[in-house]
Formats: sequence, structure tokens, C-alpha cells
Amino acid sequence: MRHCSVQVRGLLTREELDRYNGLMEVGSYLEDQSRYELAYIVQKEVDILILPAIERLKEKSRARDRATADYLKALQDGEEVSES
Repeated sequence: MRHCSVQVRGLLTREELDRYNGLMEVGSYLEDQSRYELAYIVQKEVDILILPAIERLKEKSRARDRATADYLKALQDGEEVSES
């Protein structure tokens, strides 16, 4: 079973994380039993489960990019920029 990144796991809700951990446990058990055809199905469910967290991560990145662009524009315009 392939785990998602730590950044994505950090953005899962409690309910999503509980489901993720359960699916990973089931998938690992199936792999131990050499039931790869079933583990594949579980992996697909994990991939679907983490999609909202991936979108949240992308949005955080876009927000950071916007803040950086605003900061650079303020510097270019000669405004005083306060650091948070």
C-alpha cells in the first residue's frame, strides 16, 4: 500500500484520517495474505479519500503564492511592508 505524504495526512479531517488508517490497515493485511487484487481496490479507495486534502494543500499553496506576490508588489511600489 502506498501512503500519502505527511503534508496531505496533516490536512485530513479526523474522520478522513480514521478512515485512511483503517483502509491502510486492511490493505496491508491483504498484501500480507498475497491478495493483491483486493489490496488494489483498497488503494483506489485511499486515493479517492485523500483528494479533498490534496485540494486543501493546493489552496494553501495558492494563498501563499498570492501573499508573496502582494508582498513583492508592495516592495516594488515602494510601500513599507510590515512583517507578520
